[in-house]
Amino acid sequence: MTSPLPAPHPHRPRLAVRALIVEEDRLLLVNAYPDLHLDLWCAPGGGVEPHQSLPENLARELFEETGLTIEVGSLALVNEFHDPDSGFHQVEMFFRCKVIDGTVTDDWIDTETVVTKRGWFTRDDVEAMHVLPESLARVAFEPTEAAEYDPLTILVK
Repeated sequence: MTSPLPAPHPHRPRLAVRALIVEEDRLLLVNAYPDLHLDLWCAPGGGVEPHQSLPENLARELFEETGLTIEVGSLALVNEFHDPDSGFHQVEMFFRCKVIDGTVTDDWIDTETVVTKRGWFTRDDVEAMHVLPESLARVAFEPTEAAEYDPLTILVK
């Protein structure tokens, strides 16, 4: 029997979830480039796997990248970026989260070996760093009730 649902199209956007975790006025960020090859930092998280809810995906990704167990809260931001050369397009949903167990340490090894560095940064730190999306500091440190949308931007390589 064949599935009634269409097969995924290779050029459809990839869906990802990310966590906004602010503790003691510091935001948790990760760098996913070996030896900080690119100094681009982002909120931890990753691609959505089918047959799991968005919060389940986010909790799994956070544990893989940081060793933290989190509680997923409300949606804060939807961001999307693309690479016109390759056709890659990703839609990211950022959720406000809080840590319920664990501590960020330098010796944690990401099970997928994607994240190479992780750390807590103040708003001033974040505003001086290369982060994506550019609205990350404002959204993280100035919470609002309504989720925001960042327009489609070109992927930084």
